[in-house]
Amino acid sequence: MSVKHTLWGETMNTYTNYCGFGVAGNFALHLEQAGEVEDFKEIVTEDPNGPKGVFPFYIPGRQDFLGVYPISAKTIRLPEEVCNVQPEPEVALICDLEYEADGSVLQITPRFFGAYNDCSLRKEGAPKISFKKNWGESSKGLSDTLIPIDRFEKGGVMDSYRIASFLRRGGSLLRYGEDVELLGYSYFYEKLLDWLKDQINTQTDIGPLEPVSRYLKEAGLPKQAIISIGATRYTHLGENHFLQEGDEVIVVVYDNNLYCMNPILMMANKGILQGEGLSVLVQRVQRA
Repeated sequence: MSVKHTLWGETMNTYTNYCGFGVAGNFALHLEQAGEVEDFKEIVTEDPNGPKGVFPFYIPGRQDFLGVYPISAKTIRLPEEVCNVQPEPEVALICDLEYEADGSVLQITPRFFGAYNDCSLRKEGAPKISFKKNWGESSKGLSDTLIPIDRFEKGGVMDSYRIASFLRRGGSLLRYGEDVELLGYSYFYEKLLDWLKDQINTQTDIGPLEPVSRYLKEAGLPKQAIISIGATRYTHLGENHFLQEGDEVIVVVYDNNLYCMNPILMMANKGILQGEGLSVLVQRVQRA
């Protein structure tokens, strides 16, 4: 099953019929940096180094906060409540979903990838991950320039890509996340897809996790999904600095065959992050 996309420069309203899921704990040390290890103390996984679970951030048609469309390519709106808010730079996959007759997921097919900000509230005691992920419109970020996936396996286009992120505050551009290769994800390619399918189909309502398969069935089995595959590690500065009104969050996914870190940093400084082999997300931070 496939769907025609015209993604170069399209508006974020394109995705209102897509479900939105994220992968928790798919990059080494991120949960420790985010102070979320304790949230998963009840979760036992077969692979202690693998992801911890799948969380929903948007379910179309749902009548609670998860039914509020949160994605923007330009803006992050801070919540009304007093709470630390932290960008989570990562990669998102735009996927087609196929289902079995009983509504379980049969196949996940990634079609495009790009820069994503899984912006999160940092507050203790939230009963579910999703409570920290969607607090209203413009609480998530996805680049409006996405890159087609030739094949989601070793030897494909994503082999050579890396991700970097920055925070512009006042007149300074600060490195927010580490510059890392996409192949550094704990689970990637076929291993990730196999895990995702199994996790979506079997995940129960336990600890911070939710029964996402049931949510898909209640939503009428959406045919497409945005799946963010895990936040990368912060720099020391990123780990200890939270968003303020007027900040600018920049997430860059770039082809390491065409660019290295220094040119990306210079381009970000000049505000001219455009070109082949780039998916860029730039969001201005505003008050609700």
